[in-house]
Amino acid sequence: MRQEDRVGREDDKAEPPWFPLPKNAYSPFNHTNLGTHALGGVAFQKSPVALELVGVREVHHELFDKLAPLATHAERAVQFMDYMTVHFFMRHLEKVGYTAGARLDRHKVDYQRILRGWMFNPDGREAAVLKGWVASRFGLLPRYHNGPLDDYEGMAFQNFLQMQSAGLYNTNALESQLDVLYAYSQYELAHNNPHRRHWSLYRGFNGMDEQECFVRHGKRRAVVLLNNLNSFSEFRERADEFGDTIMEVQVPLAKIVFYHGLLPGAFKGEGEVMVIGGLYDVSLTT
Repeated sequence: MRQEDRVGREDDKAEPPWFPLPKNAYSPFNHTNLGTHALGGVAFQKSPVALELVGVREVHHELFDKLAPLATHAERAVQFMDYMTVHFFMRHLEKVGYTAGARLDRHKVDYQRILRGWMFNPDGREAAVLKGWVASRFGLLPRYHNGPLDDYEGMAFQNFLQMQSAGLYNTNALESQLDVLYAYSQYELAHNNPHRRHWSLYRGFNGMDEQECFVRHGKRRAVVLLNNLNSFSEFRERADEFGDTIMEVQVPLAKIVFYHGLLPGAFKGEGEVMVIGGLYDVSLTT
């Protein structure tokens, strides 16, 4: 083995340099059991702990009590969707203030429609709702939506806020629906992977200039700051369709909002996984 090859491989195994989550990437306030600067850092990626949205499991304990005795994922998915329909009055929207003939009829906008919107366009109105929800619940601020969001007085950020507001307007406790969706996703991940803390996921892109890269270490590794919500794939060959460089990431299960197969029919065949952002130590291949 050539000396430079041996050194390169040793560098790729080295731990990345430590640095904190940038102050402009997070809010100190969130709704979890962990501070934002901690859950958004590389240390959390390496040694994750369970994340909970405070109060969600307690408020919706009836759902999790009903899930506990069910033996199969399919049964639990049906129970979850039935619970959401009943708890949020999705078939009796007049009980939550819906009036037929309203000028802006958005009564059918629910968590499933938001997920489909994300799949169709990660820079669309539904995606703005999801990114705003992540910022509110986990404290990680969006970095990109139809353009960089680093200027809070700039047009891109103002457009993002407008899309987020429009996406939430006249909907039925939409952010609370997303809270329960995340809690259910975490329940299923823990139930099916009791001894697993990470999932190897892939993302394709073209050139490192597309990424907020903090440092390259070794020939094939980097620390990057991801958007506060991101699409990854379980399958490398699927990620390869989206760019000439493949990012492989060991993603903590605690940072997975939603994944293909969690609900019947959603993201069928895509292998798509929705991942909360922050700093990540990633492997890069071409």
